[in-house]
Amino acid sequence: MRRSRTVALTAAAAAAVLVVTGCGSSSKGGSSSASAGTNDSSAGENAATKNIVNVSDKKGGTVTYEMKGTPDSLDPGNTYYAYIYNFSRLYGRPLTTFNPAAGEAGNKLVPDLAESLGQPSPDGLTWTYKLRAGLKYDDGTPITSKDVKYAVERSNFAPDVNSNGPTYFKELLVDNETPYAGPYKDKEGSLKSIETPDDTTVVFHLKHAFADFDYLVSAPQTAPVPQAKDTGSDYVKHVLSSGSYKFQTYEDGKQAVLVPNENWSASSDPIRKQLADKIVLKMNIDQATIDKDLMAGNAQVDLVGGGVDPQTQAQILRDPKLKAKTDNAYGGRLTYVAINSKVAPFDKLECRQAIQYAIDKVSVQTAFGGPIRGQIANTVLPPDIPGHQDFNAFETKDNKGDEAKAKDALKACGKADGFSTVLSARTERTAEVQAATSIQAALKKFNINVEIQQYPQGKYLTDNAGAPQFTQDHNIGLMMMQWGADWPTGYGFLQQIVDGRAIKASGNSNLQQLNDPDVNKLLDDAAVNPDRAAREKIYGQIDKKVMDSATIVPLTYFKVFLYRPDSATNLGSTPAFSGEYDYLNIGTTK
Repeated sequence: MRRSRTVALTAAAAAAVLVVTGCGSSSKGGSSSASAGTNDSSAGENAATKNIVNVSDKKGGTVTYEMKGTPDSLDPGNTYYAYIYNFSRLYGRPLTTFNPAAGEAGNKLVPDLAESLGQPSPDGLTWTYKLRAGLKYDDGTPITSKDVKYAVERSNFAPDVNSNGPTYFKELLVDNETPYAGPYKDKEGSLKSIETPDDTTVVFHLKHAFADFDYLVSAPQTAPVPQAKDTGSDYVKHVLSSGSYKFQTYEDGKQAVLVPNENWSASSDPIRKQLADKIVLKMNIDQATIDKDLMAGNAQVDLVGGGVDPQTQAQILRDPKLKAKTDNAYGGRLTYVAINSKVAPFDKLECRQAIQYAIDKVSVQTAFGGPIRGQIANTVLPPDIPGHQDFNAFETKDNKGDEAKAKDALKACGKADGFSTVLSARTERTAEVQAATSIQAALKKFNINVEIQQYPQGKYLTDNAGAPQFTQDHNIGLMMMQWGADWPTGYGFLQQIVDGRAIKASGNSNLQQLNDPDVNKLLDDAAVNPDRAAREKIYGQIDKKVMDSATIVPLTYFKVFLYRPDSATNLGSTPAFSGEYDYLNIGTTK
């Protein structure tokens, strides 16, 4: 049974939370850009990490997105990849969102479906949002607060139907007297902890004050869904739009076509421009093909936003004119190996420590594309996430591993002669597979025989690495993973990947299945602490606790290396979406 996270707060401390975070702001509207821009598509290397590049209000044309593999889901309530969080804002408006701007300005929260940021009660336990006036779906029906409430219910309380996304709301909202079974099993009931006193007001009642709540409601899980139109797992086939674009067609695994939503109004949406006549998302495209299409101007965006493939990267780095059209940025991302603490012999600390010492991180960095794709990592928190502290729990000479310490650890865990295990990676992510191959070679030196099993990225967390029973049944002891913050705080980065109470049967992100009571308590302490500096200190303590468990091997603090097509307008790399371009207002010159 999951332990309650209820924590008492004094009224003074809760009030301090509101002062420190500025969550009580009543500012209306939003900003279409908080950073300067240029109308030069060839503004220079890393130009879009600082400003919007190729600024334009030109309407018309088709903006083409291409992607490796398929998304986990285009349903805003059933996704957990940053690039779909980003893309879904074209057709789903959450209560708040991130400012469509480049660089640090992109981390600024602005109201979206709501007319202002949240209004918290003095004790921080109640958050109230008022919806903007005149909101409509693409079919012309009005958007109401009940639709926002229902969206949270379906995305957090129906894991058998919508399992991809995080469960922050389920953890934070006050429990009903009778546990809520979700909207598909309980057709008559609903969450008492979300109230809708009228059609434009939604009120959240929390177990404890939570300083990051305005960040939480920026998730697409608050994009409204009318209950009468929800068809469960089939909703993805006909998502009702609250954004500036609506679905014209959707072919699972192949393509989605979006066209302007004629019932969207710029007067109720100060951050969207609705420039393109059509938006096309093409799926299952080889990365090399995506790169060629971007460089030829036949596509405007690589949806996944991880960057060009190694061959294209080498070509670009040899040509100054091409390099001048690239953006190389951190975005709060970590690449790592999760060590499954529930699969033998990794249920023993010393066996996990052996992996930490055995891996040659330099060879892994090279496999990912070299220093341009990120510096070698020693901590769970990346340097650009508040709370990061520099330390190295498993230091090795030149980051190339320590043979003696690895062998000592193997002997201590009773595996001096080695063992066999499975390492999982995502099929479409060539560099990830290459990094896994590098790890396989390093571990072979210690008679640790690693079989690499590849799985599609769209199902990696629902069916494979993120399904604990599957990993145990298939002896998956090691899992390649990349993680970006849900929002730019230590809590937004850490909670879903290290909190033992967040482990799920499907769609799990705590791949290592770490359930340390000390880590869980520290997360609770940070959630309610009214002092930002104190919270950030706690995040550093959590990082050290996780590294002491040896369940995560940090590999690199990942950097994107994106090519910026001349044919795309309004490109700005934003840390809010892991260094990807902000997708809200991209247009085309074609």
